[in-house]
Amino acid sequence: MSTQPTLRPAVLITGASSGIGAVYAERFARRGHDLVLVARDKSRLDALAARLSETHGVKIDVLQADLTQPADLEAVEARLRSDARIGVLINNAGMAQTGAFVQQGAQAIDTLIDLNTTAVTRLAAAIAPRLVEAGAGSIVNIGSVVGLAPELGMTVYGATKAFVLFLSQGLQLELSPKGIYVQAVLPAATRTEIWERAGMDVNSLPEVMDVEELVDAALIGYDRREPVTIPPLHVAARWDALDGARQGLLSDIRQAHAAERYQAKA
Repeated sequence: MSTQPTLRPAVLITGASSGIGAVYAERFARRGHDLVLVARDKSRLDALAARLSETHGVKIDVLQADLTQPADLEAVEARLRSDARIGVLINNAGMAQTGAFVQQGAQAIDTLIDLNTTAVTRLAAAIAPRLVEAGAGSIVNIGSVVGLAPELGMTVYGATKAFVLFLSQGLQLELSPKGIYVQAVLPAATRTEIWERAGMDVNSLPEVMDVEELVDAALIGYDRREPVTIPPLHVAARWDALDGARQGLLSDIRQAHAAERYQAKA
């Protein structure tokens, strides 16, 4: 394999040691991109980096970080700000929630929100100014269909994923005129270690997508420059209808007065 430098942008992937992040790493390495792999487990990162570098002839850096820890998050931010080679950010690191809302402790809530929302936002904010200056680049945020469905009962987790979708859509509106592509990817249940870490048995779920199929579908959306990619949604018109209904709702909001149904009768 050739080890000549590539003109393709380097890709920084969080949560890269396993699951969705590891598959993204393999797919981008296969495409000839250099990588910066971020996760807590350095031994797994090192093993993945060695395998992908040997197989695909790309340069891979490993950055051990726990994105819920301020110093580690700042180190990844600094890399995104300073490394001009990095033109793609895959904001993948995340964690799931177990138990009902009343069973959540303060520390568990903080950790979930820190990883699923704060880190995602901070890392996007770290790379965006440099991408805007270059007039090119991509930010991919991994959300979840749970962020569309409070009925599923994963209240805090779902709220963080609703945040990721809103953030992505807002960034797409702000940054796309400046040449930056922003994609929200919304998986449903996917066969990764996130379930085991949350104390859940993935095999108890009626339907689960393999992680390779999920990432390959997400990359088709990426190549098409879709702002929102929902691999498990089989009727694309459903999303179009939902977004159209939202736009229609906004057109009926008039700020000068409360709606008649909320006005006291004389």
